[in-house]
Amino acid sequence: MEKTAARALSVSAAAWFAALVAGLWAFGIYIVALYGVGAATGDWERWNVVLPAGHGYNPGDAAGNLALGVHLLLAVFVTFLGAMQLVPAIRARAPAFHRWNGRLFVAVAFAIAGSGLFIAFTRGAVAGTYMAVGNTLNAVLLMVCAAQALRFARKRRFDVHRRWALRAFVLMLGVFFYRLGMMLWFVANRGPVGHTDAFNGPFDIFLAFAHVLGPPAILELYLLARDRGGTFAKFAMAGGMAAVALATAAGGLFAIVGMWLPRL
Repeated sequence: MEKTAARALSVSAAAWFAALVAGLWAFGIYIVALYGVGAATGDWERWNVVLPAGHGYNPGDAAGNLALGVHLLLAVFVTFLGAMQLVPAIRARAPAFHRWNGRLFVAVAFAIAGSGLFIAFTRGAVAGTYMAVGNTLNAVLLMVCAAQALRFARKRRFDVHRRWALRAFVLMLGVFFYRLGMMLWFVANRGPVGHTDAFNGPFDIFLAFAHVLGPPAILELYLLARDRGGTFAKFAMAGGMAAVALATAAGGLFAIVGMWLPRL
């Protein structure tokens, strides 16, 4: 029974990862199609289709535009190459790629957090003050976890390194989780219940912090059940992870249909 529970937990975790990767790739394609095409063709107004005035492409603001471009470019890296760091088969069969991609992943973590903070502090909050606080917390936690992942990799304590790398990966997906959470809530309530244009409604405040703290909490519960949990704990967490995987897949689908495709 213990082995069955462990297997169920492993399968449910793999299902969550698969749902995440599918949604991430769709998100990455959307970023390339909207912002990448705009940059490649010189149609900078494509950057302003979604982002509010002052937060997209601003003529004359070279530093701000560069920070935004770097932030978007690195988001594409996360969606495609970042996820490959967590695939055991790649780690086992291509260790050199895993090491160099891992170093790049850490560098990207600091760059994406730093550029995000620069944008927030120079251009103001895109989605309200609460979201700005949540994103700042996300950036700080991301840099801490990425640094720890690198530290333990250098010490060759790979078991601890993988835990910190998982934490960094989940934190790096904060903006992605925000969109999934918003779309799930809107669809479930058939409208923007608890949301305001100023992003200071009850749901806005909740999501501003939940998209940062929620996924890492799920990860920690999974690690605890996997490493220390008994049969009941593993089965219970497997059920929870299966529900999370379904929610992630549904949120990704809703985001594709209701948010990303209509803007292309």
